[in-house]
Amino acid sequence: MRKDALPHGQASANRNMGIYSHKFFPRLLDFALGNSAAQKLRQKTLAQASGSVIEIGFGTGLNLPFYPKEIRHITALDSEDFMPELVAERINRSGLQVDRVQLDAAGNLPFEENSFDTVVSTWTMCSIANIHGALLEMRRILKPSGKLLFCEHGRSDEVKTAKWQDRLNPIQNIIGCGCHINRQISDLISEAGFEIEELDRFVMKDSPRIMGEMYRGIAGKRSYM
Repeated sequence: MRKDALPHGQASANRNMGIYSHKFFPRLLDFALGNSAAQKLRQKTLAQASGSVIEIGFGTGLNLPFYPKEIRHITALDSEDFMPELVAERINRSGLQVDRVQLDAAGNLPFEENSFDTVVSTWTMCSIANIHGALLEMRRILKPSGKLLFCEHGRSDEVKTAKWQDRLNPIQNIIGCGCHINRQISDLISEAGFEIEELDRFVMKDSPRIMGEMYRGIAGKRSYM
């Protein structure tokens, strides 16, 4: 069925969701993940970045101020181009050279195997539809000695909270534009061929537990799958 042949109510709903997901939600997310607690986590996560860096899920560039001074260039990958004027301003202010690539992380990324010293993912793995495929691509492009730096929210270790995450995940999928609150992040990383070297598990300050269960750590590339 052609888009213009959709029933009136469905077509209106699709337009409304398009406006919400491309105009309002990015601003909401930028505000929610730009608070002081999130900034401290970004700084702690990115302190370990070195060499050639690719950031998966660049978003609105909230990580830019927290890269170590020796990092002068990053490759920034995202499937969307949200708030371009704000992003351009943040890139200019950062002093970094940023090569932007608009692609889905789960696709065949246009980089050779073993291309990057550091892969960065912050608040991104929750919203990639094919997360296993994306993690396999992250592993492929990471050098054998490289590091995956991650800071993600996901499934709680507390049974009662996890059950509520399962119940509310379909709703969060809609209002969060594809965000999942019940993914077991560390398991997903391990299953894709990474060896987790450091893992902090905690609830983010001033955040509801179902949304604020955090996984922050460092993973290396296993030599076997």
